[in-house]
Amino acid sequence: MHADFRTGARDVIPVLLGVAPFATVVGIAAIDAGLTPMQAIGMSLFVYAGSSQLAAIELLGETAPIVVVVFTAIIINLRMVMYSASIAPHLADYRRRTRAFLAYFLTDQAYALSLTAYENDAVDDERWYYLGVATPISIVWMVCTVIGVVLGAGIPESWGLSFAVPLVFLAILVPVMKDRPRTVAAAVSGVVAVALAGAPFNLGLPIGAVVGICAGLLTEVIRNR
Repeated sequence: MHADFRTGARDVIPVLLGVAPFATVVGIAAIDAGLTPMQAIGMSLFVYAGSSQLAAIELLGETAPIVVVVFTAIIINLRMVMYSASIAPHLADYRRRTRAFLAYFLTDQAYALSLTAYENDAVDDERWYYLGVATPISIVWMVCTVIGVVLGAGIPESWGLSFAVPLVFLAILVPVMKDRPRTVAAAVSGVVAVALAGAPFNLGLPIGAVVGICAGLLTEVIRNR
């Protein structure tokens, strides 16, 4: 096993403690919304994006038009475009086929941990570190989705598994906030996204991301001057 793969697998262990209940919640929600077990598992396999899956599942449970469901999922996942643009320079030396394979495993957690390691020059082979982070996430995600599907709605709400969702994102956000521009970007995007939580098609998330990026860039320009 490559040394950087082992390092990535070790670094991701704390994050997996949040991914496991997150995936379980997705499996439970899918069954509760009326999806079949195969549909629920297939959704985690092919969509592989927790926040958009939860939004789509909620809309499916409300019998929303399929166009609205798909559009909402796409809007929420637009952040992956920003992730790709940010991490692409570190993987530019690999073949296109390799980059396409790695793209499937891109998640919030894999992005945040990998980018932090790359910026700190903590790895020799970016590809193997990325896979070391992403592979355990994908395995835990699928296994715990199946667990959620099998358990269905049998887990009592008092267990508070749904609280794992924001904890996962907080766990990957805090280590990245290493300077003022990034902190401002995170704070502004969070405030805007919460303020626009009721916007149609969940547009509050991408709008918050764009406003946060602009605020971070402005802060950096002011600091440099």
